[in-house]
Amino acid sequence: KMGGDCLNTGCVPSKALIRSAKLVAQLQQTELYGLGRVEVDIDFAQVMERVQRVIQQVALHDSVERYEGLGVECATGSARLVSPQEVEVDGRLVSARRIIIATGGKPMVPELPGLELGDVLTSDTVWQLRQKPQRLVVVGGGPIGCELAQAFSRLGCDVVQVVHGTRLLKREDVDVSAAVLKVFEGQGIEVLFNHDLNSIVAGERGRSLVCDVDGDTVELDFDQILFAVGRQPVTAGLGLEELGVEVDRRGGLLADGTLRTSVPSIYCAGDVVGPYLFTHMAAHQAGYATLNALFDRFRRTKVDYGLVPWATFVDPEVARVGINEQEAKKSGIRYEVTRFEYGELDRSIADSETQGWIKVITPQGKDKILGVTIVGSHASDCIAEYILAMKHGLGLKKILSTIHIYPTVAEGNKMAAGAWQREHLPVKVLPWLKRFQRWSRGQW
Repeated sequence: KMGGDCLNTGCVPSKALIRSAKLVAQLQQTELYGLGRVEVDIDFAQVMERVQRVIQQVALHDSVERYEGLGVECATGSARLVSPQEVEVDGRLVSARRIIIATGGKPMVPELPGLELGDVLTSDTVWQLRQKPQRLVVVGGGPIGCELAQAFSRLGCDVVQVVHGTRLLKREDVDVSAAVLKVFEGQGIEVLFNHDLNSIVAGERGRSLVCDVDGDTVELDFDQILFAVGRQPVTAGLGLEELGVEVDRRGGLLADGTLRTSVPSIYCAGDVVGPYLFTHMAAHQAGYATLNALFDRFRRTKVDYGLVPWATFVDPEVARVGINEQEAKKSGIRYEVTRFEYGELDRSIADSETQGWIKVITPQGKDKILGVTIVGSHASDCIAEYILAMKHGLGLKKILSTIHIYPTVAEGNKMAAGAWQREHLPVKVLPWLKRFQRWSRGQW
């Protein structure tokens, strides 16, 4: 479908679902805002129908009609490369000097005994649900698993989240993982760590996921089970092997820094090549792949992966750009941490959304920004200022000297810069300034 994963099964439907789920959570907290208690009647089927309406509305931006209006010919069907310059689409042969493969990815489902008993859901198929599962098992502790676990919990499902490792969101710092876990547990999500998948069985109580835990086995009953354990590139059936297009062990395309594959006339972009599986990265790569394909007779430009931001849309949100503490330690970088709490921010207090913080990583004694992690409301929006600053070499002093609107959540960026400045005042000069002020008062 036009729009790919992001529109049809990824970013758009998940954010629509998350918005409905957040509204439920807010309505259940009306007393926090000085309002009377509200009884929330969750119509699960209508929530899922709204998700589809959002998809349809956004789909206009990615429609065949819009692209044909821009001069793009859209051929719908099953495609296969038959030569380095030819693609067959349902019997029709299309030729081009250069070809770009952007077939995306698909959810991985582990091979388990009894899998056919599970009525397995993934991030591709969960949007077909219209009847609310009373007990939902979510397998996976990454961004997709966390986002969907919290959303369905807020919509009234009893959610059990099964994680192979020792914490949620393992690419983030430990304090981030701990904060998300605390929120989840407070919202009634049962998170189980160090659980190795064994099988799915059916018994008198219905279906169960069997896991191995420290030498023992446990059975987790479920109405529905959702796997969010990663994604894999879509390359099967494209005729790549016959043309000698090299792929990695996961089936993803191998390409050089300019996104050209081992066959010089074939380029690629997005999840099919990686390494970052984000829509904004796919768009970033698409620009490079297109320009390189058009003008590679003259020059090719390597993709800039120097600054890749991302966000996990749990509540509170988690957003990051650059390195975090665990990456700095692994790389042996000497760094400082400046942390500003949302609880000190006037707008967050007014909104009763004080959970979270802004954490900035800088070299020792310098205001250069190496990385930022924001946990809190609107984190995915507030991180944009740091992305721009890092892209153009602006340090915390520049952010501090910039006027920010009061009261906003984005003002926290300036507050964080101010916190850094207070820790780096010219201490040796302060006694002289004190003496000068005393002298000034005497001269008044």
